[in-house]
Amino acid sequence: MRIAFAGTPEFARQALDALIAAGHEVACVLTQPDRPSGRGMKLMPSPVKQAALDAGIPVLQPRSLRLDGKYPDDASAVRTALQGLAPDVMVVAAYGLILPQWVLDLPRHGCLNIHASLLPRWRGAAPIQRAIEAGDAASGVTIMQMDAGLDTGAMLHRVERPLAADETGASLHDGLAVDGARAIVDVLARLAAGEGPAPVPQPAAGVCYADKLLKSESALDFSRPAAELARRVRAFDPFPGTTMRLPGLDQPVKVWGAQALPADAGMPAPGTIMAMDPDGIDVATADGVLRVTLLQRPGGRRQPVAEFMRAYRG
Repeated sequence: MRIAFAGTPEFARQALDALIAAGHEVACVLTQPDRPSGRGMKLMPSPVKQAALDAGIPVLQPRSLRLDGKYPDDASAVRTALQGLAPDVMVVAAYGLILPQWVLDLPRHGCLNIHASLLPRWRGAAPIQRAIEAGDAASGVTIMQMDAGLDTGAMLHRVERPLAADETGASLHDGLAVDGARAIVDVLARLAAGEGPAPVPQPAAGVCYADKLLKSESALDFSRPAAELARRVRAFDPFPGTTMRLPGLDQPVKVWGAQALPADAGMPAPGTIMAMDPDGIDVATADGVLRVTLLQRPGGRRQPVAEFMRAYRG
């Protein structure tokens, strides 16, 4: 099939690579403009742009796709290019720009989105992390026919993935990226063969939204239950991470590993450090004890508590 692809991060690059390997004609790639990165703040291409350039695929980087928006010239140039390419379908994965109706209507088979959740649960910006944070038993990927709403389109295919007890945002991202790449190749093969799949409307029950991750959420709030905090530590790895303060240190330290333990009799106030030894730093919470096991000083590297404690003087 003749495909226009829209995506930006590593999650989307996996899908683009799979489409190219499957023999589809990827006529063009839409991705976010280059962003400054690293200590030198040098402009860097997105993973999707780099993959497209490596494969010799034309790249479009509009700042907006709204013809009546702040950058109408960008949008108009993309519309002219897409009309000339006449794609059969647009595949979208973590692109980062809202697709206006003219984009949704342009391809013959419309626009298909690779969404990293089992819709209708976790519509929105951060479905991977919010699923772990909420303690979901499973996550997955949904291939969805896009419409004007926020992840509200009819479902074409779903792949479920159980969540491991030690699942992190990074590990789930990597697993779902592979699942999504396989799923979109399967769906397009069936579409090309005229075998469906038939769109299934999302049920009204079970809808929830995965709010964007904010750095302001990083600080661990020990007035919350230990189990919830341990899930957040895993969910926010690698971004935005979680932090806590330790006596004697001017800056918060990153927390990359923690486990929830049962409450002891006569628990102190939430936030009280109950023990500090090579096994972990035990902190009282609203329900149970959070044992912190992996830490990182500002500018340093991740360290097990035993190693961290050798240099720490509280």
